[in-house]
Amino acid sequence: MSPSPIDKALNTEIFLGHECVPLENGIIKLFVTKSIGPRVLGFGFSDSENIFAELPDFATSLPNGGLFHFYGGHRLWVAPEDIHITYIPDDEPVDISPLDNGLRIRQPIQTQIGLEKSLDILLTGETQVVITHKITNHGREHVTCAPWAITQLKTGGMAILPQAQYDAGVLPNRSLALWSYTNMATPNVSWGRNYILVEANMQSPFKVGFPNPRGWLAYWLNGTLFVKQASHDAEAQYYDFNSSSECYCNDKFLELETLAPISSIAPDETITHVETWNLYKDIECPKNESDVQSLIDKLGLE
Repeated sequence: MSPSPIDKALNTEIFLGHECVPLENGIIKLFVTKSIGPRVLGFGFSDSENIFAELPDFATSLPNGGLFHFYGGHRLWVAPEDIHITYIPDDEPVDISPLDNGLRIRQPIQTQIGLEKSLDILLTGETQVVITHKITNHGREHVTCAPWAITQLKTGGMAILPQAQYDAGVLPNRSLALWSYTNMATPNVSWGRNYILVEANMQSPFKVGFPNPRGWLAYWLNGTLFVKQASHDAEAQYYDFNSSSECYCNDKFLELETLAPISSIAPDETITHVETWNLYKDIECPKNESDVQSLIDKLGLE
């Protein structure tokens, strides 16, 4: 019998040079960092590769002369993207405590802005993980922001970005946000009617965002399909031209990103953003929209 997740929850292993707490059920395994974070550095089937990007040396320079290290894997950012707020380094050790079938990870309060980031990570099925992202305001003023959940994945795969499918008659039924560096003519992107397919084999940066009422994003890599889901509130306002989902890609990684609605956090208040992750094994890479639709129908996604 495989050990329950909590049996080994507070044991640590060195993974990618960091002290991590493994969270596993005999089928899937996550590596949650203790030495930095809150971060999840590894995720995959127990007998297969880590599907998350591994970026031990990738960093960007900050105006104060410091560095923000990306590391790879999954992180919680604060939207909107602001070099002085979003890029506050998370290089300090975090507190990890056990939950039933999971872990709670709390970062020290970011004294520059009075915010504390934390993650509750639960194994809720054989191949399913639920992550609750939390931002708590420990300052004296309201803070307007949104939780921003970002997953960095290895290159070489295919991202599937679902588009709105409802019939609006003669009115538009979807919108896209594009960044200044995004080249819509790149051959690595297929702009379909119901799905955008992104081949993670790019030499220059690319990013697209969109309201995502279907609520899920997917990435295929070497026979494994990773699907992350987050609710979309059609009545709420989101950053980045109302984008609740985004995808960024460069030559080192591909990111699947979800955002919560814009919120004003009162002192001592916490806002949350929940993602559900699922892994699927022995999946063929979809080559076009027809392949994607067949796969989505098979998995029961909307």
